[in-house]
Amino acid sequence: MTLRTPIVCVLGHVDHGKTTLLDRIRGSTIVDMESGAITQHIGATEVPINAIASACGPIFSGKFIVPGLLFIDTPGHHAFTTLRSRGGALADLAVLIVDIGEGFLPQTIESLNILKRFKTPFVVVANKIDRIHGWQTHEGMPFIQGYKKQVEHVQQELDRKLYELIGKLYEYGFSADRYDRISDFKTTISVIPICAKTGEGVPDLLMVMLGLAQRFLEEDLQVSTTEAGVCTVLEVDETRGFGTTVDAILYDGELSVGDTIVVGGKPVITTRVRALLKPKPMTEIWSNEAFDHVKHLTAAAGIKIAAPNLEHAIAGSTIRVVSGNIDEIVNEIESELDAAQIKTDSAGIVVCADTIGSLEAVTHELTNAGVPIRVAKIGDISRRDVIGAETSKDPLNRTIIGFRVDALPDAMEELKKSGTRLFQSDVIYRLIEDYQDWVSTEKELVEKKLSEAVIRPGQFLLMDGCVFRQNNPAVVGARVIGGVVRTGVAVMRADGTQVGTIKGIQDQGEAQREARYRDEVALAIDGPTVGRQIKEGDVLFVDIPEQHAKMVEQELSNTLSPDESETFSEFMEIKRKDNPFWGK
Repeated sequence: MTLRTPIVCVLGHVDHGKTTLLDRIRGSTIVDMESGAITQHIGATEVPINAIASACGPIFSGKFIVPGLLFIDTPGHHAFTTLRSRGGALADLAVLIVDIGEGFLPQTIESLNILKRFKTPFVVVANKIDRIHGWQTHEGMPFIQGYKKQVEHVQQELDRKLYELIGKLYEYGFSADRYDRISDFKTTISVIPICAKTGEGVPDLLMVMLGLAQRFLEEDLQVSTTEAGVCTVLEVDETRGFGTTVDAILYDGELSVGDTIVVGGKPVITTRVRALLKPKPMTEIWSNEAFDHVKHLTAAAGIKIAAPNLEHAIAGSTIRVVSGNIDEIVNEIESELDAAQIKTDSAGIVVCADTIGSLEAVTHELTNAGVPIRVAKIGDISRRDVIGAETSKDPLNRTIIGFRVDALPDAMEELKKSGTRLFQSDVIYRLIEDYQDWVSTEKELVEKKLSEAVIRPGQFLLMDGCVFRQNNPAVVGARVIGGVVRTGVAVMRADGTQVGTIKGIQDQGEAQREARYRDEVALAIDGPTVGRQIKEGDVLFVDIPEQHAKMVEQELSNTLSPDESETFSEFMEIKRKDNPFWGK
């Protein structure tokens, strides 16, 4: 047994400085190579202990037995759920980076929820302290030294912003404080102020991470260097001279050129390792900088694996070195891919994602939002997915959610012909928000149409001295005392006897389609004679048909105004006096 390198995942909201921080640590400019300076790839960078000692300078002290840190840079928090090991999170530690000026934004909160779910130890990095008004920059200096060189009002402003973050963490159930004020690092989250751009505070971060790894993770970091290797696939890509390769994290055991490996894919792949390309220390696994060709590797390490038939490998799946029964290993990986711990419903929407981890993350968020899921799959959106969604009885379920996947050409053709709605994004919270906004709008439209079609509750008083015509039709002055009265509706007395139909409504000589609460209008009522079936001072109700009353009670009750609600209760009491099940 030996102590492997701790795996550290860097998470945070877009543009809060994840890649800039890692660039500072490794002395590279990866951020300039990314599209729009936003991380598009899952990166892995090995930072050996001697490089950490150099970066920390005079504050590096103590005897460290961990060989360094293996940093994983992620697009948002996406890769964190992709990095899975035996059903949990692969990362040993996490760095949650927050722009001290912007605070907690949606992806910050998503990341926090994931860290809580996987019970992963983490620190919070409060980045961009150089933007605090009046801050005096000291390139690469430890935070404590730089803080002491600031004037008092700048120190106070920094502390104020830090305690806003600490307060926010408390709201999410975490006890936190500035790292140098903590006595128990196991129960209190460290908040470390830094400037990734200038390197201020970065030595403090590295020392805290090393300390946490050594103090609390020593037992978890013990791995066998002689057992069959186990990896998680980060990404599948093309490498010049090698064809399709996979970027992976070897987190247990050993891996050698010539080993037979089983790779999670559709279908599951059995192949032989042709080459192992290990990025040089302080370089990104995907950046195509210089690699070392190695024959043998032990955990933990980022590695590019070249082997035949990797085209169908799936990011987030497992790679196992074959030792023993190959069929058992294949069956194990197949069942892992099939299960993916995703519960589906008999009715619901279709969800497509690029990896096992991201599929789990999207479906978890949708389930929390109360969205039913009928199909959850890994891979691009196909014509079959569109047709499947289109057959849903509920129009709101004729929907496909696509996370970091494309719609195939035949799917796009089918979408143009069908009523299926497609939502695509590479940010989970945006997908959920867009879908919920659409659902809300659709429900409002349905309610509006239903509300206009359904006869709603209403009651009115026949005012004294306002009889303009006794019959054929009776024309009387009325005050609406609850709900709405429309032309064409039947009306009844308070004893439940129907007396006629509203033929017309006039307000100051102008014809109206409806009259609402407190309106005083002239009503033409076809059927009754004033003085016989109706008289001045009577209160009449809109006689709602039973089927309409059922819809008002079951589907429109939340749209009723207080006066409509009260009128409807009185109306239902009249109707159910002789038949308690009326309208149920």
